Amino acid sequence: MKRLVVLLLIVAAGVAAWRFWPPPGWPPAFLSASSGAGGDSQARRGGRRGGGGGPDEAVPVIVSEAKREAVPVFLEGVGTFQAPNVVTVRPQVEGTLVEVTFREGQDVKAGDVLARIDPATYQAQYDQAVAQKAQYQAQLENARRDYDRYSRLAKNDYGTQQQADTAKSTIAQLEAQVRYYGAVIDQAKTTLDRTVVRAPISGRTGVRGVDPGNYVTVGETTGIVTITQVQPIAALFTLPQQNIGAVTKALSRGKVAIDALTGDGATVLDKGVLDVIDNQVDQATGTVKLKGTFPNAELALWPGQFTTIRVAVDVLDDVVTVPGPAVQQGPDGPFVFAVKDDSTVEQREVKVARQDAALAVISSGVAAGDRVVTTGFTRLRDGAKVSVGAPGANSAPEQDAPGSGAETQTPQRRAQRGAER
Repeated sequence: MKRLVVLLLIVAAGVAAWRFWPPPGWPPAFLSASSGAGGDSQARRGGRRGGGGGPDEAVPVIVSEAKREAVPVFLEGVGTFQAPNVVTVRPQVEGTLVEVTFREGQDVKAGDVLARIDPATYQAQYDQAVAQKAQYQAQLENARRDYDRYSRLAKNDYGTQQQADTAKSTIAQLEAQVRYYGAVIDQAKTTLDRTVVRAPISGRTGVRGVDPGNYVTVGETTGIVTITQVQPIAALFTLPQQNIGAVTKALSRGKVAIDALTGDGATVLDKGVLDVIDNQVDQATGTVKLKGTFPNAELALWPGQFTTIRVAVDVLDDVVTVPGPAVQQGPDGPFVFAVKDDSTVEQREVKVARQDAALAVISSGVAAGDRVVTTGFTRLRDGAKVSVGAPGANSAPEQDAPGSGAETQTPQRRAQRGAER
């Protein structure tokens, strides 16, 4: 064991002697290149440990000014669109469907003709009732004339009072018959009108349920077509129960604006108004339902479609804001890097009132007009010197020069080979 230790010490001493006292026959170029390569290697290792350049090297960053502005407060919930009204159009009279006047998927207005049922039978019933009323109307006119004659004769003792009373009773009976057939005419007219099937609401038609030529009856479950109202359209969504107070307070001030957003939340599909907040909380989920209405003028919203609804519940007036990425999290809480006039940064602790990915509302720690760093935090520290770049510039840390070690080693080896020859 002792021999092994002694042997290792001798080898180490030989290597050290070879490294620091090279043989006198070696060329100076090789010695200077070798020492240069070692220095470069040391510099590279030191640079990586130090995080880049020297202590006076400016760190490239991108900054933004803190602003004082009014910031709307939004709440977001997920929900679906629902049609306010959905109607299945069914025939109200029996008969052969002779015509369908709508196209599947067509937008119709209330009162538009959708289909026609053969009206022949119902037209005959209507005409019969009209004729019956005309017959009794003529008899009534004759009975009234008879009553006038019998009344005058009875007053002059040329006729009996009984004849006058009989004529008066006949008038009452015929008046009743006229009224009866007037009601029959109204009923027949209503039935006849129902042979023309009209849209009960405005909306969009779906797939046709019955083809022309089929015999339809009252109370069919299929129906001729289903009409769905899409303008306006309703949205049913949920919010956490913690937001009930903010929503009810906003409703007490007046109409509450809501926005329908795309799935990524980047685009507003339509703007509407909040109608109602449900009167109870779902205990299973801890959420409350809300309902709003959108005009849907561009038909961008569809029944059953999932959506994100943004509710504007408040506005923070005259507050200091910075871009969201400017706020960093540290062990003592949130902070920002503020750029001073001498192009150095100061790490400031801040209090954040509200924050999202794009904007942060600062209650203390930053004043309007202060410049804060938004990009380039990799080598940043308190008191570091910075170089402010334009927005969109690359502020990534500088990389070490690639391949420098290989470029210095090749001449050394060539010099060593020449000396050995």
